[in-house]
Amino acid sequence: MNKGELVDAVAAKANITKKEALEVISAFLEVVTEAVANGDKVTLVGFGSFERRDRSQREGRNPKTNEPMTIPATRVPAFSPGKQFKEKVAP
Repeated sequence: MNKGELVDAVAAKANITKKEALEVISAFLEVVTEAVANGDKVTLVGFGSFERRDRSQREGRNPKTNEPMTIPATRVPAFSPGKQFKEKVAP
């Protein structure tokens, strides 16, 4: 499902226009993205949590030359599904 299909499904489920659904979904994504970028954790009980995780520097290998190289530390977004979400996906 892409964003357009999600907008259509939300509009139908909530009985609102597609334009309103698009505005709500876009606002939700923007708020979650900003919060996670600022280091906050966003938890939706039953659905899951969005958070920022720090990856430490580590050693790796260049796949072409097989030479060792250092992979720098970085920050990545992470999602942890909630209990109800997990149960619904894998009963």
